Amino acid sequence: MGAVSDSQDDPEGSRGPEPNGSSSPASGDDPLDGLTIRALVGPTAVGKTALALRVAAAADCEIVSLDSMLVYRGLDIGTAKPSAAERQAAPHHLIDVVGPQERYDVQRYLKDVRNVLRELRTRDKRALFVGGTGFYLAALLRGLFEGPPIDAALRSSIEERVRVEGGELLHAELKGYDPEAAARIHPNDTKRLVRAIEVREQTGRTLSEWQREWGWHDGKAPAERPSRIVGLELERDALDVRIRERTRRMLDAGVRAVEPEGLVRAALESAGSTPGRFPKEMRRTPGQTRVVAIGKAA
Repeated sequence: MGAVSDSQDDPEGSRGPEPNGSSSPASGDDPLDGLTIRALVGPTAVGKTALALRVAAAADCEIVSLDSMLVYRGLDIGTAKPSAAERQAAPHHLIDVVGPQERYDVQRYLKDVRNVLRELRTRDKRALFVGGTGFYLAALLRGLFEGPPIDAALRSSIEERVRVEGGELLHAELKGYDPEAAARIHPNDTKRLVRAIEVREQTGRTLSEWQREWGWHDGKAPAERPSRIVGLELERDALDVRIRERTRRMLDAGVRAVEPEGLVRAALESAGSTPGRFPKEMRRTPGQTRVVAIGKAA
C-alpha cells in the first residue's frame, strides 16, 4: 500500500494502513482492505448532492461525507450541509460528528470511516463517498505514512510565530532548508506549513527526507486501493454564478446570525483551509457540468 505524500500534504504526519499503531486497525480487521472506493467528488456548488441522492437510490448505497467541514455541528448553513429532507432521502454518515472547537484531522476521519464501513457491512450496504476534500480522498486511496509524533508545545509555538510574523516569512525559512516541501506547500496553507517546520525542529530532518525514507518523491507513483471515482466540473464562470447564488441564499437564511464568526473560525482552524485537490483528468467543459470517470476498479 502506498502512502499519501506531502503533495497531498498530510499536516499530521501520517499513518499507513499496514504498520502497527494506535490508530491502525488490527490485521485482517480493516474494512478498507479489498474495498473498491466509490466516490463522487468536485468543487462546491457543482451539484454533487443532487447527483449523489440519485445514485444512492439507484444503487441502494449510503452516503459517506468526504468533506472536512461537514463534520462540525452547528455549521449548517455556511457549509451547505445536506438538508433534513436530503438526509431523509438517503442515509448520510460523518456529518455533525464534533463541535466546531474540537480537533478533527484525517486520522480521525479514517478511523470514523472504518467504523461506518463496519456498520454498513452488517446491513449489506455499500458506501458512496461524496464531497470536496481531496486530501481525504487521497488518504482513503493511498493510506497515510507514519511521521514523527506531534509535539503539542512545539506546534503551538510555531503557530504563534505564523500569527505574529506571517506565513510568507516562515515559508521563506522552509524554502531555505526544504525547498521540495516549500514548492508543494502554499504560504497560506498554515497547517501544512507548521507541520513541515515542526518536523524539522523536532527531528533535525526535513519532511522531504522523512518522505523519501518512505519511498516518496522517488519518481514512483503510489499504490492505490481500487476505485470508481466520478468528478463533476463546471466552467469557471458558470460555477462562480452558482457559488454567488448559494452565498446569497446562505445570507438570506441568516448565516451571520445563526453561525457566529468565532465558531466558523474555530472549525476552519481545526480542519485547515486547504482547497481540495483532484486528479488532472478532471477537465472543464465550457457551459455544462462534466462528469469524468477518474478511477477504475482493479
